[in-house]
Amino acid sequence: MKVGVIGAGHWGANLVRNFAELGVLAGVADPLEENRARAVSDAPGIETFENAEELLASGYDAVAIATPAATHFEIGRQALEAGVDVFVEKPMTLDPVEARELHEQALKAERILMVGHLLLYQPAIGFITDYLKAGKLGQVYTMHQRRSKLGRARDRENVMWSFGVHDVAVLLVLAGEMPTEVLACGHAALTPGVEDDTYLHLGFASGIRAHLHNSWLWPRIERELLVVGERGMLVFDEPGSRVVLYHKTVDGELVHRDDGEEILFEGSGQPLRLELEHFLECCRERKTPVSDGRNGYEVVEVINEAEKLLAMNR
Repeated sequence: MKVGVIGAGHWGANLVRNFAELGVLAGVADPLEENRARAVSDAPGIETFENAEELLASGYDAVAIATPAATHFEIGRQALEAGVDVFVEKPMTLDPVEARELHEQALKAERILMVGHLLLYQPAIGFITDYLKAGKLGQVYTMHQRRSKLGRARDRENVMWSFGVHDVAVLLVLAGEMPTEVLACGHAALTPGVEDDTYLHLGFASGIRAHLHNSWLWPRIERELLVVGERGMLVFDEPGSRVVLYHKTVDGELVHRDDGEEILFEGSGQPLRLELEHFLECCRERKTPVSDGRNGYEVVEVINEAEKLLAMNR
């Protein structure tokens, strides 16, 4: 199997290295000579191209797109038209109409389309998904996500597009449905119209409420998922790769109990490697990825709705 990477910059370099280690990297396309040179240093013998069109004409089986988000739709469309399977980094696009079009194009062409929602390939998230599906937490009341740090600020897409895509993907999978209510607020301190700090609130028909805080203007690194349910509270500490169950409940008489805590899961594996191995497996076996085109456009739809609300409050 021959895979090409389009975009070998900040994050694309990680795709280059991992695909090379998996023995499938055939070529890299990037307009910057320094990025192409670094790719060749990491994977001697690969082909290099200055643009996506040249790579797509080279007969590869699949491509991974790690270019700026605003270019994902056009490059993804060209790749599907060229008859190759496609892995596209998050966000799938910045427009839900374009995201849905890519998904439908992939289905029509019978091509694999997978979106880089990396957090879904964190083993702890898989554990929590199965735990909730098995009903072990009882009725789920609320979910809370935090992803904040002093981070790489952008001057086009806001922090929710930059940080929150992974978290929204997880919330939708854990809820098992699209939200019926979306609320959002935020603050743009560095660049007018580009929020550095955002809060997203989702309501689901099942009664679950979900809340997400994102910031790249924050003093501490915070990456945490908390799920409050009928039979206890789950906390996923992402940096520590640990899922803890707090045996803390409040019954129908509003009497609370605290029976301590226990570690349910430890270990992170290598989410990016697991994600890319999953992509290659889907390509070879022609099966639907966990983060397929539908998951991709549903995430874009939610964040696009939040973006409209943010714009109304600017």
